[in-house]
Amino acid sequence: MNNIAVLTDSCASIPEELLERLHIRTVAYYIHRGQEILRDLVTVRREEFLQWLMTARFLPTTASPGPGDYFEAYKQLKEEGRSEIISIHMTSKGSGAYQAATVAQSMMKEEFPQVRIEVVDTQNVSLCQGWMAIEAARAAQAGLSLDRVAAVVQNMIPITRMIQTADTLKYLYLGGRIGKAQQLVGSMLNIKPLIGMVEGVIVPLGKTHSRGQAYRQMADMVAETIGKGKAKIAYVHAGARHEAEKLKALVEAKVEVVESFFAELSPALAVHTGPGTAGLCYYPVEA
Repeated sequence: MNNIAVLTDSCASIPEELLERLHIRTVAYYIHRGQEILRDLVTVRREEFLQWLMTARFLPTTASPGPGDYFEAYKQLKEEGRSEIISIHMTSKGSGAYQAATVAQSMMKEEFPQVRIEVVDTQNVSLCQGWMAIEAARAAQAGLSLDRVAAVVQNMIPITRMIQTADTLKYLYLGGRIGKAQQLVGSMLNIKPLIGMVEGVIVPLGKTHSRGQAYRQMADMVAETIGKGKAKIAYVHAGARHEAEKLKALVEAKVEVVESFFAELSPALAVHTGPGTAGLCYYPVEA
């Protein structure tokens, strides 16, 4: 067993098969549904939550894990024999996870000084964060040192990109995660907005009049970024696998993709994107 452990959050939305194969540990976000407190992908699953969300009369709130949650996860890894941990988190501008993990890192240093922990702010979210955890785990399995594993992640931060669309920005707006895409909120009802993330903040990327147009524009954006190179892509969705499949066909007609998979957003992310969201998280690769 490699001595380096890779830990991330449930919002990375990494498919379970990859989590198991790469031994990536996750810490669950919280979802507050009225008086009910749910743990993301632990006490609530994707399908049941999306079915409820489509007819919900109020929007739940979400909260990042606290320092105690990360401390317990780090301590568990230490008890399993891991003395080095890389802890990979969504943008600190949209969540308190990075700060909480940093506090837990200090707690561990005081109680278990022999355990080294690197905490990373990915300045991104969803499968962009997920890709970084995946590649960190692969690097660790390949025998790289913790410094080199951390360098793999740091090198991915400026080049890993998200594009997504939905029928409405209502969920992002109500959840307070709209960022610089605020200007799209007042658009006509038939507009399908495209959003991404730049330096940890949600930004508008464009407006289209149909999902088909949105997907074609996404494919063009990816092709423009990748050029004659190659890419790894995660096609993400919230209860809309068939939409993600349409997007995949358009993208892969334009871009050489060396690895791809479908991933459904975790309930804690679906609160903010809303049901029906489709998009992708990708980055260029040399091989």
